[in-house]
Amino acid sequence: MKEREKIVVTGLVVLMLITWLGFPFHESPRFAGSLWGGMFGVTGALLMLVPLAYMIVKRVKRLKKVVTKYVSMRTLLAWHIYAGVTGPILVVIHSGHKYESPLGIALTAMTLLVVVSGFVGRYLMNQISTEIREKNAQLGKLEIIYDHTKKELANRPQETHIVRNFTGFFSRQAARFFLTEKSLPQTNDAFASSPREMVRLAEAIADVEYAIATHENFKKWFGKWLKLHIIISFILYGLLALHVYFAIYFGLRWFR
Repeated sequence: MKEREKIVVTGLVVLMLITWLGFPFHESPRFAGSLWGGMFGVTGALLMLVPLAYMIVKRVKRLKKVVTKYVSMRTLLAWHIYAGVTGPILVVIHSGHKYESPLGIALTAMTLLVVVSGFVGRYLMNQISTEIREKNAQLGKLEIIYDHTKKELANRPQETHIVRNFTGFFSRQAARFFLTEKSLPQTNDAFASSPREMVRLAEAIADVEYAIATHENFKKWFGKWLKLHIIISFILYGLLALHVYFAIYFGLRWFR
């Protein structure tokens, strides 16, 4: 998610939450059935169908091939994001903060859950992927320096033996106290690598590898989040269909 896009979408999500949190201070029981209330509701519902269309296009290969001739998937994703946030805002306004029926309450709750889970999941997934790339690049640089230092120390057996005493986790932590300049053999080369530097590099590599493994685990967990997000999205569409059906049924029956 680009920085500007993230800021805009974050603002829209915050606006949606603020709009929803207005129910303790405002309630308009008749607004949902009014002309403006109906316009907000219909427009919001139509916008909420855009993410469904994106989901279908993304997973149906033939349809994707046809659609992407005219619109790129990146553009469709942007529509998915903006419509998926703007639609719920209009729907919350449409409700007039009248949360009395179980269907209305469930629909509002699922709408908020889908939007927030989608926003948080997408943001964190991107953030985690970026950090994994950065950590891998950092790890590559550290490994190059480590290999260079290792080759230098290979020609100095006495110092190599010293390094072997600090290969464990706890021993590496203790190295800062025991591996001092006075305890190391003196060398005529002022720029030569020292065992202390070797231990520090090993510790840094271990830290970066641990960070990468942790981020990878988070990434796997959020892979499961995507499935959950899709499931609750379909539940939302089911509730939305019921809401539209009952609105038409109870609305049109007055004309009979």
